[in-house]
Amino acid sequence: MTIIQFPKDLIWGAATASYQIEGATQEDGRGLSIWDTFSKIPGKVVNGDNGDVACDSYHRYEEDIAIMKDLGIKAYRFSVAWPRIYPNGTGEVNKKGLDYYHRLVDKLLENGIEPMCTLYHWDLPQALQDKGGWDNRETIDAFVQYAETMFTEFNGKINKWITLNEPWCSSFLSNFIGAHAPGFTDLQLATNVAHHLMVAHGKAVIKFRELKTSGEIGYAPNVEWNEPFSNKQEDIDACKRAGAWFIEWFFDPVFKGSYPQFMVEWFKNKGVTVPIEENDLEIISQPIDFLGINYYTGSVGRYKENSGLFDHERVDQGYQKTDIGWNVYPEGFYNVLKYITENYGSVPIYITENGSCYNDEPIDGRVNDQGRIDYLRQHLTALRRSIDSGVNIKGYLTWSLLDNFEWAEGYTMRFGIVHVNYRTLERTKKESYYWYQKVIENGWFTIK
Repeated sequence: MTIIQFPKDLIWGAATASYQIEGATQEDGRGLSIWDTFSKIPGKVVNGDNGDVACDSYHRYEEDIAIMKDLGIKAYRFSVAWPRIYPNGTGEVNKKGLDYYHRLVDKLLENGIEPMCTLYHWDLPQALQDKGGWDNRETIDAFVQYAETMFTEFNGKINKWITLNEPWCSSFLSNFIGAHAPGFTDLQLATNVAHHLMVAHGKAVIKFRELKTSGEIGYAPNVEWNEPFSNKQEDIDACKRAGAWFIEWFFDPVFKGSYPQFMVEWFKNKGVTVPIEENDLEIISQPIDFLGINYYTGSVGRYKENSGLFDHERVDQGYQKTDIGWNVYPEGFYNVLKYITENYGSVPIYITENGSCYNDEPIDGRVNDQGRIDYLRQHLTALRRSIDSGVNIKGYLTWSLLDNFEWAEGYTMRFGIVHVNYRTLERTKKESYYWYQKVIENGWFTIK
């Protein structure tokens, strides 16, 4: 029997996002977001699902916080719906929106749970998208105004701030692959959006420092691990490009003040350039206090000419897959954390998302999601390996607290450690919830 033990000061938590859980999309002055619009377009979301009600956490946040307290977490990562604060993206502040987040944050603090606030988890106000969205640099200024409002309003209450969640998703997945809102398929547009998102991040960090806001600030990119199928240079290079789309493209500008040249050249050969203006890279490369890492999966890949954007194809190794079809690949979790530390230094890291999709339903009041327990056990073991290898891990927040609106998959994919009945909105703690609860309480688990 092997015991996997964690540092006593490791912060345990769970994460959610506003559009995925809140509902109440037309209450208390909230404006429309691009996800309100996108989810109503036929064929964009499975079953025509949308976030109008979701988990109704807007009304049930006290119940959800009671669940968190029972779980024993010390940190809760949530996101703010920008259209609740600025219904039109800019202009008048919606006080009722601020009041909701005050109620939420106050209740978290009352229960000894630290709020970790994400400013942008993809719900761009539709009014800004109507003016070009993130392709329009005016959106950068609107974001900084919104961030300043939040920093000022919650100074001293919120001490962990995340500017952007998964900028790869809100740029390339949403504007090149077209799977997420606003659903475009233009590589140059997606590249513009990615760059403008990172400028917005940098300007928000500058504003945070100018205001002397208490606490720490960072961002939360999503990463994958791409292991070469062989030691052939063409396989190594193909995986390097596929991985750099997530890592170097969004890390180098922050930590090195430049884009990775090999990727810039690759994009240039596709007729795509980065719309860098004077001082942009200086703005993006503002020092941050911590790095959020979202990791779910990885794969083995090899070179294949004209395969995808990077002449790279995934090679199925027969790995176990979760119900959404993603490889269970804990080795990649260890590798990617080690890689980040080797390339960017000993930056403090919070695992801001890590979890798995298993669609188990309640039977006699119990949800036996053994697959999720196995996934958590494997990935927490990899996390312990990374700590022993010198990665500066400060906290781990599992995704997700609740089953929720899973973007383009609608309500068909469940990532929660708490089951939500979308008809009655009843919450049922899964077996993975109780397993995680014990890990938090004990600070260790065993592998037999």
